[in-house]
Amino acid sequence: MRETITTRCRDKGLHMTPRRRIIAEILEASQDHPDVEQLHQRAQARDAAISIASVYSTVKLFEEAGILDKLEFGDGRARYEDADRAHHDHLIDMNSGEVIEFVDPEIEALQEKIATRLGYRLRGHKLELYGVPIKKD
Repeated sequence: MRETITTRCRDKGLHMTPRRRIIAEILEASQDHPDVEQLHQRAQARDAAISIASVYSTVKLFEEAGILDKLEFGDGRARYEDADRAHHDHLIDMNSGEVIEFVDPEIEALQEKIATRLGYRLRGHKLELYGVPIKKD
């Protein structure tokens, strides 16, 4: 079983205040890629005293500790996801901003093949696709 964000914070020696713990729990429960404003709204629903500055400082701390990944999809909003998630790629709906996670074995194999052909052993990659929904008549 994968460790929680809260557990990894503790293991890295981060001081977990009650507010940081709430933010960590919200991130753990997130099925989307929330930005700071979304995290702040969710955190305030649990504790109205949590400021946006607290959310900003917490995600920065978690990012610097390697617990969160910061994602930037060109819309001016930094979004966050657990750095310990299974590998996946992203498709970004340019109309709605929705981020769709996917894994495609053919794409994974093609990337390995390209790296090998160019004389490299692939150690990682990040794939972001940007598109608009196909209109159905």
